[in-house]
Amino acid sequence: MAGEVRRRRRGRDVPGAGGPAVPDPVRPDKTAGPEGCGARRRRAADLRPLTIRLRERKVATTPRWEECVISTIGTLSQAAVTAPKRLSQRMRDQGRPFETALLTPFLVIVAVSVVAVLTPHLQFNRLLGVAPALAAAMFPVAGTLSIGALALAADTALGLAVEHDLNRTPGYFTLLAITAITLAGAYASRVRQNRERTLAQVCAVAETAQRVLLRPLPNHLGQVDIEVLYQAAAAYARIGGDFYEAVQTRDGVRLIIGDVRGKGLPAVEAASVVLSSFRVFVQETPDLPTLAGRLESSINGYCEAVPSDDVLERFVTIVLVEIPADEPVARLVNCGHPAPMLLHDGDVREVEPSVPSAPMNLASLLGDHYRVDTIPFAAGDSLLLYTDGVSETRDRAGTFYPLAQRVRPWALAPPRKLLDLLRQDMLAYVSGVRDDDLAALVVHRVTATPAVPRALTGDRPKDEEQPCPYT
Repeated sequence: MAGEVRRRRRGRDVPGAGGPAVPDPVRPDKTAGPEGCGARRRRAADLRPLTIRLRERKVATTPRWEECVISTIGTLSQAAVTAPKRLSQRMRDQGRPFETALLTPFLVIVAVSVVAVLTPHLQFNRLLGVAPALAAAMFPVAGTLSIGALALAADTALGLAVEHDLNRTPGYFTLLAITAITLAGAYASRVRQNRERTLAQVCAVAETAQRVLLRPLPNHLGQVDIEVLYQAAAAYARIGGDFYEAVQTRDGVRLIIGDVRGKGLPAVEAASVVLSSFRVFVQETPDLPTLAGRLESSINGYCEAVPSDDVLERFVTIVLVEIPADEPVARLVNCGHPAPMLLHDGDVREVEPSVPSAPMNLASLLGDHYRVDTIPFAAGDSLLLYTDGVSETRDRAGTFYPLAQRVRPWALAPPRKLLDLLRQDMLAYVSGVRDDDLAALVVHRVTATPAVPRALTGDRPKDEEQPCPYT
């Protein structure tokens, strides 16, 4: 009896049980013998047309590999061509020059996409995150996000074209990595823009200070043409310890060029004191020794008001030049400065002082006597004034720059051309980074003006001038 019940539960044919049992569709009937195997074959044959139709539908709805590759390359190529054009047009509208380096992120996306298509087994698409990282260093926030979106689109297209499936963990990880790099790059771009704005404001202040301290000299003043070469040693600096000025006075054109001992802001401050004093006293002083004495008093007062440990070493070397309009001469007072060079008929010679004078702020130690040297300075002559940043430039062997020897072939060149040649030659001569300020000034006499009566110019006669206590 129990055996019959078990046979009924298994669904087997039992004599007198009321007909055939229903076979189990999930669990195969291992005791069915040849008839059970035949049933399974018949069901597989019935399902084969449905399987074929599903495969045909999948093939029909899935794009071909070649079409995906062509579509991906075409889209990226179009983006790589149109995006730089729009960027260039926008920069031209803003008045900024277009830089070729801005194309780097776009070229990275195109290059990585092409390599990823040609070598799908190496998964080069993971390098697409380099594009937004590069964009952060040169684009604003919006541009960085746009390039990141372009990299995401390229990775998605590559996933469809090469792997035929995006539902894979490596694919999701690559998209997540590109997104994270894009967001981090956008933040870095924002920080960079803030620092650039701050630097632009600082540069604007420095440029204003330069215009106040070193005002642009006129190309023509009185009977002379003037050209200037100036370079500060500090990186991104526009002003330093070297200074110059030229002023038209009733006694002729008066010039000054000087060099403050030291570098940095203390040197700039000392240079501003000397230049300010020169501009104040240059019109009213009767001669150069008197002017030098007043400059000495100014720098002494500054050093007393701003005490420091190196006050005894804080000195300024200067050269004062006066070129009268009615005489073919030039008067010089040299206070410890490198000797100017006179360029006459293709010849070059140094104008050494007959009696050395003490630099500014050292008169209390070396004496306050200032001797004037008068040299011929006719039409066609030039006077080269410079600081020790020119004469003390060295090559790799430590040899000083031979200024007189180098300038001699250019003695007949126009002032601007002479300074350009000097600058190029010094850049080729120097070894490494220059660590000193550099200033050079060329004064070229154009015409010789005949003497004009002082009654017409308003100048006081020589016998009414105050005697100079320093000679």
